[in-house]
Order: sequence, then structure tokens, then C-alpha cells
Amino acid sequence: MLQSPTPKKRRRGRLFRFASAFVVLLAVAGYLVVQYVTGGRGGPGCKVVSGKDDGQEYEFSQEQTMNAATIAAVGTGRGMPARAVTIALATALQESQLVNIQHGDLDSLGLFQQRPSQGWGTKKEILDPTYAAGVFYEHLAKVDDYRKLPLTVAAQRVQRSGYPEAYAKHEPEATLLSAALTGQAAATLTCQGLPDTTRAAVGPDAVRAALVRDFGRTVLKETGAEVTAGSTSGGKSKAESKSTPAPSASATGGSSTVTLPVKSGSTRTGWQLAHWAVANSSELHIERVSYAGREWAAGSADDPWHSTDTKASGGVSIVTERQVGQ
Repeated sequence: MLQSPTPKKRRRGRLFRFASAFVVLLAVAGYLVVQYVTGGRGGPGCKVVSGKDDGQEYEFSQEQTMNAATIAAVGTGRGMPARAVTIALATALQESQLVNIQHGDLDSLGLFQQRPSQGWGTKKEILDPTYAAGVFYEHLAKVDDYRKLPLTVAAQRVQRSGYPEAYAKHEPEATLLSAALTGQAAATLTCQGLPDTTRAAVGPDAVRAALVRDFGRTVLKETGAEVTAGSTSGGKSKAESKSTPAPSASATGGSSTVTLPVKSGSTRTGWQLAHWAVANSSELHIERVSYAGREWAAGSADDPWHSTDTKASGGVSIVTERQVGQ
């Protein structure tokens, strides 16, 4: 006949089960934190460095960087200054870690934790990063003298957060991101750029469509081009020009090149477009980006933005994988 376990053995068994459950709980919590920060995709990483050679740098996931590039592009498209972009980026870093989350406090959603019940838009609209950034800037523009206010004050007047001082801690990283993604700092943003296999839209059409989605047509006209959104499912897009050259596309081997003309003296615009392409490199399967005698290549994190022997073309060159059927 089996003997019943002694009280001491039972206690040991309970402690063991408790310890095991605690370890599992910690692992699950760690996993959820990673999923929250990276948006469910570990993926290749990105890095932004200071243009002042002071050693300051920050790392982000590819998804975080892509969302940051969208926020910066929307701000530029609306004519907002770099300070506004810095405020927007710091806000999104605090509210969502630059991840387009579908949950939050009460009914808050998206990059800025905006609430449909408070008139920010529908759930579908708020989960569109371009819309979310646009409506944030719309409210920020109504804040008197927001450029002169401390960042945390300006952000709080838009967000009405329960933790108004929290935005301040993100100002250093938001400042570096803003400098890179508005083109104020050259060759300061790099990404691993390994292709996102979950996305089917690649090639020049996808690049053009994403440019128009984030920047709109106004900023692209300032580069010397007018671009219309193209099909991302294999159809041919229409690149039109009324008075200036349109971005051109050419195919060589297994890749295609989109060239964005940049007017003389518009290096800030050029570097914004170049950094935007790097930030979107994983999703759009961008292999190389060249501008102003410098080149970035996917998978070359150890040698970012190296000088090239070829003469600078005066425009931003984006080399992508060719779309099936092109």
C-alpha cells in the first residue's frame, strides 16, 4: 500500500510548484514586454547617432523607426518645424514606445494613445499612423507658442495625460530622431534593413505609394517631382511631372532603382528622404540608398553610410528588390 506523503514533503511540493509557476510568469511577462516594445516583431534593429560626434546614440526596432519616420514626414508635409517633430516623437515614445498598439488605458489606441470616445477619430483612423500623426499636429498647432514651451508642457497641452512629466525623459532620443528624420543631421540613421517577409508589396510602385502616404505631394514637389500613389499589387504607377522631372525607375538584374531629384541647396530635404528610405527598408525591401556621395546598404550595420567612389547624382537613389511580374 502506498504511503501518504508527509506534511514536509507536501510543503516541498507546493513550494516547487509555486517556484515553477513564478518562473513561467516571469518568462511570460518578459515576453509580453518585448512584444509591447517591438510590436510583436523582434526583427532587425536601427540606430540613430548624434551628428555632433559626441557619442550619443539610441537603438530602436525597425518598426519603431518606420513609425518615427512617418511621424516626421507627416510633420514636414504639414509645414511643421523640427521642434514640432521632436515634441511628437517624444510623445509617441512615452505613449506607445513608437509601436502602433491596439490597446491601452480605457479606449486609447495607436502611436499617441488617442481615444475615439474623446473625439480623436474612429478606431480605424487612429490605428493609421499617418492619420494619428496628422491629428496630433493639428492639435499641437493650436497651442500658443509651443515652440518656446518646455517639451513636456507642449505635449501635455495636447495629450492631457495623467503623467505630464513623463514626456521630458524622452526628449534626448526624440531630438536625435528628429534631427535625422527631418534631414538636419546627415548620415546619422542606420538600420539592418533585412526584408520583412510578411510584406508582399515591393518595388518602385510600393516606394512611391509609401512616399505619398507619409509626405503627401507638396513636399515631393519641393524635391522637383510630383508623384502619384501607385499600385502595390503589381500594377504600373503613374509618375507625372508638370514642370520638373519626376522620379524615375530603372531595372538592373534582380533590382529596381527609384531616383528622387533633389534641388540644389535642398540637402535637408535630401537627407530626410534618404533617412526615410532607410527607416522603411525592411518593409519595402530596400537594398541600398545613396545620396550626396554616401551610401547605405542593407545588412551593413558595421559600415553604415560609407563614402562612394561614384559621383553624387544630386538626387536620392533607392534600390529595391523587383516586384514579381515587373
